[in-house]
Amino acid sequence: MDNLANALINIKNAEAIGKKECIIKPASKIIREILKIMQAENYIGNFEYIEDGKAGIYKVSLIGKINDCKAIKPRYSVSVDEIRKWERRYLPARGLGILIISTPKGIMTHKEAFQLKTGGKLLAYVY
Repeated sequence: MDNLANALINIKNAEAIGKKECIIKPASKIIREILKIMQAENYIGNFEYIEDGKAGIYKVSLIGKINDCKAIKPRYSVSVDEIRKWERRYLPARGLGILIISTPKGIMTHKEAFQLKTGGKLLAYVY
């Protein structure tokens, strides 16, 4: 089971049918960090963590700006020199959308990783 893939597909499907919010369960730290990045890049509205006595739930408010978002499997290793190659592969146009990368300095967008000159593992893309 890939909880990250399930969460992103859940968000994409809720956006596609025009829902204003969606529920993501189970919650995890990686999903929280990716939701923070998506919120900072204005793809989603606010989100909140709800304790349910099990793994927890995220309640995410949607604003209708996501065309596609998916987890990247397998989790390819990417160096700073290869970021542009992966951007061309997964994003529809340069400057449109974000790749989310797990680096030694934390989870960040491909733009931040390029500026910090660090590589990592590809987790997901959003546009």
